[in-house]
Amino acid sequence: MFDSLSDRLNDVFDKLRRRGALTEDDVGTALREIRLALIEADVALPVVRDFIKVVREKAVGQDVVRSVTPGQMVVKIVHDHLVEVLGGGDIRRGDGLDLNATPPVAVMLVGLQGSGKTTTCAKIALRLKNRDRKKVLMASLDVQRPAAQEQLAQLGRQIGVTTLPVVPGERPVAITHRALETGRREGYDVVMLDTAGRLHVNEELMLEVAAVREAATPHQTILVADAMTGQDAVNVAQAFGERAGITGIILTRVDGDGRGGAALSMRSITGKPIIMLGTGEKIDAIEPFYPERIAGRILGMGDVVSLVEKAAETADQEEAEKLARKMQKGEFDLDDLAGQLRQIRRMGGMSGMLGMLPGVGKIKKQLDDANIDESIIKRQEAIIGSMTKMERRNPKLLNGSRRRRIATGSGSSVQDVNRLLKQYQDMAGMMKKMKKLGQKGLMRHGLSALMPQGFGR
Repeated sequence: MFDSLSDRLNDVFDKLRRRGALTEDDVGTALREIRLALIEADVALPVVRDFIKVVREKAVGQDVVRSVTPGQMVVKIVHDHLVEVLGGGDIRRGDGLDLNATPPVAVMLVGLQGSGKTTTCAKIALRLKNRDRKKVLMASLDVQRPAAQEQLAQLGRQIGVTTLPVVPGERPVAITHRALETGRREGYDVVMLDTAGRLHVNEELMLEVAAVREAATPHQTILVADAMTGQDAVNVAQAFGERAGITGIILTRVDGDGRGGAALSMRSITGKPIIMLGTGEKIDAIEPFYPERIAGRILGMGDVVSLVEKAAETADQEEAEKLARKMQKGEFDLDDLAGQLRQIRRMGGMSGMLGMLPGVGKIKKQLDDANIDESIIKRQEAIIGSMTKMERRNPKLLNGSRRRRIATGSGSSVQDVNRLLKQYQDMAGMMKKMKKLGQKGLMRHGLSALMPQGFGR
């Protein structure tokens, strides 16, 4: 979502870093370019003006001009203020969803039609169920769209979360009362209320939202907004903030090619925190919003913390421990390779992982030119899946005829099978070297000891 803004800002900072000393004119030129970058990213004009004003006051101070690395000082000032604009210390830690109330805690989702409310409702419910071990009830209040209530019911069945049974002809306020009563009677921790939307903000929608809010007195009222709608998303947030009393915002479709201005504007204009980001179509594609991490991504500093957290969340603990034991013995078979491929896919593929590493923005063009084919991982999994159990455990059995059979069974070519086996052999060789070197040997020689002879020459 922030790619274009990130590219523009990093171009500005590269020019600053190349200068040994900075004059006020240098800082002024840089700020004009930053202002243009923010405007092009659809950031609201009042937010742009305030942003530039605060950064200018700090950046033209003596501390920056006399600094050993003035360019870096300006980057730090922009980073710190970017964190402040995105939420600063006001953002709650964890998932950002405050459930500190007497159960059942009512959480109401509001927003326009097509913003992804229903899917977001299921995503939050799944996260609360798996991560926080909460008993969640979902209720669809959308009687405008004929298929809306059935959509939520289907999602509920998919993730194993209960949805309130539909009573034909029942109105939103009555559904709300029944959902909360069911939640109290059956011991639910959280009741998610998925309200109806409209194609645009109108009085009918606001009256319905207000009536449901009065009936539910929700502990949290979350606005679900499409990050790709740019400036209009800010207007929507303002309208719901004034009439629905929102307590937080969730931005959806942040994996799209939106310019990111909505995220920078919404917090400043509404005064309400962005608490989560919808990062894709999959039902588990939602993550907490951390201002300092998003600021780091925008300025090309990466987000290693989120990468490590994602690895911890998606890793199969039992599988990881099993692999660790095998590595100590210098063993590694094709089942282990398949496990590693699954882990990469769960973490968002190679592009998703690389995007969180520091400095990747500088080689973004090279990565784009490299055309990383994410389907390779699925193809390699299919190749391994076409092998027999014996072949996966003992790849030496894979002669020419077996490789042709595997290629046919996986819809790939013999060359693809050969490439996978070469990749496996390199990894297996590395495991054997690790066993031979032992922990002391690795510490003495470092990773270079594991590389093939002649590597890097």
